[in-house]
Amino acid sequence: MPHVLLIEDDASVRDGMELVLRRHGYAVDTAATGEEALALLDGPAGRSVELAVLDLMLPGMDGFEVCRRIRARTAALPIIMLTARGDDQDIVTGLEAGADDYVVKPVTAPVLEARIRAALRRAEPSAPVRGGAAAGLAGLVIDRAGLTVTKHGTPVPLPPTELRLLLELSASPGRVFSREQLLESVWDHTFLGDSRLVDAAVGRLRAKLEDVPARPRYVQTVRGFGYRFGPL
Repeated sequence: MPHVLLIEDDASVRDGMELVLRRHGYAVDTAATGEEALALLDGPAGRSVELAVLDLMLPGMDGFEVCRRIRARTAALPIIMLTARGDDQDIVTGLEAGADDYVVKPVTAPVLEARIRAALRRAEPSAPVRGGAAAGLAGLVIDRAGLTVTKHGTPVPLPPTELRLLLELSASPGRVFSREQLLESVWDHTFLGDSRLVDAAVGRLRAKLEDVPARPRYVQTVRGFGYRFGPL
């Protein structure tokens, strides 16, 4: 039974979403504030949490800061953010803070559950990975079997979505992937997705992998087409 932490200050929305998730077979813990959520994650119950659904507009510590603090604690926990307005700046800021995906409220139960299932699949270590056992490029070593990344011998912890993105790109060095292809293969968005998910994840990857993120060697932009892995 997957364990979800739902962080939402509106009691009616929180209770409704909790009921939906429990009906779909999830164990659910809830928090009304960011401080309450972080305390729960730091306690015994937090060790079993497999995914967080995080509202951005929280009282006190807002969802952006909560997301940053969760990411400072762990790279492994998938985070889906909830935004009431679909505001472009909110979405970009949330993704840059480390969220893996977002949904706009009000969200239907099938859409929320589909996003959660996709995020949990991305976090599964047993999910199939294309390509050889390991790949290396200019000091970067990607262990495709162990699902680890090191740069010049130093481990680089990556959240599941960023790791999946790197694995997908590095499986075919030099191949250009469109944002739509990456949305389908990494985020499992077979419906119309948001290319900002890809751009934000690429930005986070570059910040962790590149010596100079503004001049990337590993994850390169092919303007007008998408992204590729590796210098040509």
